[in-house]
Amino acid sequence: MAEPVLNTPIRLTHLSHGGGCGCKIAPAVLEQILADTPFSKGLLSQFPDLLVGIESSDDAAVWKLNDDQAIVATTDFFMPIVDDPFEFGRIAATNAISDVYAMGGRPLFALALVGMPIDKLPHDTIRKILAGGDAAARAAGIPIAGGHSIDSQEPIYGLVAIGVVNPAKVKKNNAAQAGDVLILGKGLGVGIYSAALKKDQLPEDGYRAMIASTTQLNTPGPELGEMAGVHGMTDVTGFALLGHALEMARGSNLRARVEFARLPILPGVAELARAGFVTGASGRNWASYGGAVELFGGCQDWQRALLTDPQTSGGLLVACAPEAVDEVMAVFGRHGFGQAAVIGSLTAGPAGVLVAP
Repeated sequence: MAEPVLNTPIRLTHLSHGGGCGCKIAPAVLEQILADTPFSKGLLSQFPDLLVGIESSDDAAVWKLNDDQAIVATTDFFMPIVDDPFEFGRIAATNAISDVYAMGGRPLFALALVGMPIDKLPHDTIRKILAGGDAAARAAGIPIAGGHSIDSQEPIYGLVAIGVVNPAKVKKNNAAQAGDVLILGKGLGVGIYSAALKKDQLPEDGYRAMIASTTQLNTPGPELGEMAGVHGMTDVTGFALLGHALEMARGSNLRARVEFARLPILPGVAELARAGFVTGASGRNWASYGGAVELFGGCQDWQRALLTDPQTSGGLLVACAPEAVDEVMAVFGRHGFGQAAVIGSLTAGPAGVLVAP
């Protein structure tokens, strides 16, 4: 096929109906789709070496090879969240590799998933997307060893990421304990940034902060995986802080308390949220799980929008024993996560999330 001849530059974000992890199917809709499917339940009992499957909506599948090794396997892909093709590739790859880190694993290699509108995008633009993905993989110390491509109506890019972990040190999202402290590794607000970007209202410093956050690999994961005091872990992505905290709370049969005043927020996000820059996915998230969340009295619309804001390549959410907090924060600090913060705790009680002021 001949390369398309274009008279005006094409914005990648204008070729897709959604961007980044905001493309995810809403949690409630996904639950309905997966209900009573052959793989929706019972896999762990059928396959003893499957340590983590679909049951707890965890970040990756984990298969035990022997007493010392287990394979971590995951995939993630989405449509453009930014217009720069190199940065889009870098963000998508960083996001996919994060699921290995979230299990406490160490990534080994990846495969590329590529869907591109060949009649709309110059070949050089597609090459830049692939180059961005390769840059992120190399930063993680792994190769992109192959992949698959199709001609699609919207640009899509992501990875299958494969890693390894000690079976005894897998960090599941449903293994938190009563009394655990919740720590979040990155600031919130990527979806709000993207909403402003689509309307050409994101300031340059906001754009730089967005790129810095979404391309920062969650490298503390393997080190946190070695810590006995870290009981549960996940990464905050399309279902937002509330959605992923709720998955952890429900899976562990605990109640999560999130303190809004302690949440790390990316620069300028609060002002953008107050001005109404909110993604459609934020509303879909709240409609899906708002019934299991208790908000503090007087919670404003922009605050709820931040809590339900879909994060692309978001931070690790860690549940750890109180005595492990200093060590966990030190790990984040050594890896350059300056916004990491204690945001709440987990207690016995009806499974759900309580948001305090």
